[in-house]
Amino acid sequence: MTLSDEERAALEGWVRRRSTPQAWALRCRIILACATGASNKDVAAELGSTPHAVGRWRLRFVQHRIAVLGDMPRSGGPRTVTDDQVEAVVKRTLETTPKKRPALVDTGDGQGIGALAVDRIADRRAFGLQPHRSETFKLSTDP
Repeated sequence: MTLSDEERAALEGWVRRRSTPQAWALRCRIILACATGASNKDVAAELGSTPHAVGRWRLRFVQHRIAVLGDMPRSGGPRTVTDDQVEAVVKRTLETTPKKRPALVDTGDGQGIGALAVDRIADRRAFGLQPHRSETFKLSTDP
């Protein structure tokens, strides 16, 4: 396996950087050691890994080069809430007054989703909806 000068510089930089996640740094060390011509078994013994893992990262690097060092997408359960349902909940939260009190639970009514899903939609990282934090519920007049 051969590395270009840019690839080698990037890999060595990630290994030296203190903020690089350790899993990423190990992958970089594996690729750098494999580029010296060492076998999977020797690289694994040197870095405290397994020959299977070294072979896997060597093959991935040969096929996809430096872009493959990050984590690959993983499988998971299918989404249960569609983008249209998310949009409807956000719109309903921002544009209507709740019946009793400022709450997000009311916004899931009629959408076919539960209160937990509505809470996830309103999570601060996603949309930052927090109507429960105001004393009175105010609708925006901004178009």
